[in-house]
Amino acid sequence: MFIHSSNVFEGTWMNKFILALSVFMASSTAAEAKTYREMFGSEPNLSPEYSAIVGSLDFKQGKVSLPAAQAQLDIPAEFYFLDPADTKKVLVDLWGNPPGSAEGHLGMVFPAKYAPDADKAWGSVIDYLKDGYVSDADALTTDFTELLAQLKEASAENNIEREKQGYDPITLVGWASPPHYDLATHTMHWARDLIFGKDPNAPHTLNYSVRILSREGVLQMNFVSGLEQLDEIKSGLPGVTGMVQFDAGQAYADFKEGDAVAAYGMAGLIAAGAGAKVAAKAGLLAVALAFLKKGGVLVVIAGAAAMRFFKGLLGRKEPPSA
Repeated sequence: MFIHSSNVFEGTWMNKFILALSVFMASSTAAEAKTYREMFGSEPNLSPEYSAIVGSLDFKQGKVSLPAAQAQLDIPAEFYFLDPADTKKVLVDLWGNPPGSAEGHLGMVFPAKYAPDADKAWGSVIDYLKDGYVSDADALTTDFTELLAQLKEASAENNIEREKQGYDPITLVGWASPPHYDLATHTMHWARDLIFGKDPNAPHTLNYSVRILSREGVLQMNFVSGLEQLDEIKSGLPGVTGMVQFDAGQAYADFKEGDAVAAYGMAGLIAAGAGAKVAAKAGLLAVALAFLKKGGVLVVIAGAAAMRFFKGLLGRKEPPSA
């Protein structure tokens, strides 16, 4: 068969055009990184040490890929994203959390009106647990008052380990906002009222937790702020959760028979987020038993949750100003 040379040329040119167009479209929608000055209009008013930390951050907006979660975030102008390396700088170097609390996170999302060093700054730490499909069958029947009592006991016992490592104890005062499950979006959220340190009159810290269920696991978003910002976070919550898009075939509704299923339900999901399911050596095996289905799986999940405890309870200390 004879192929006219002009057709070959046109086909080659068209292929190149399509490739160039796709590259352009990808670059135009990819996350855009900004400097501190570009993001907030001024330089940080901090000591040289802390100015160097926040000055090294890349503030990203646009589309951000989260391969570990098989999802992506579409960050609008009202928010910004920090990658895992910058997240660690904020949590540990700027806010004074233990180094172990900053390992393995996928990033953080902040409202654009607050720099991470601002007095009223709050942010959401993002993680993903590939534990399998989490059934929501018990979402509307769990006794959250009883669950709170067990979590308070777990928190008190975990303080022994924290103080051994040289960190302040954490007191779980109660629910700042009780657990609520949205059946339409398969999203569970709740908030804990915490006090860091031994002074009962110290400022309260809000840890607002959001769990977005997917076919293979759970996308975690843990908000860190002052308790007085609860209403502000609640109002901003739809904008934050609306950023999340799971890859094709990975949404909660895409579950099929034969997929891996998590060994816990919604009550266990909340308990893990609050640090209740920790290793037996921490003396909390009895608490873990209340939320796990099979003894053979217990040690594995409880051991993994020991690390989640230190990640889930985050606070912040104010960096010194210049």
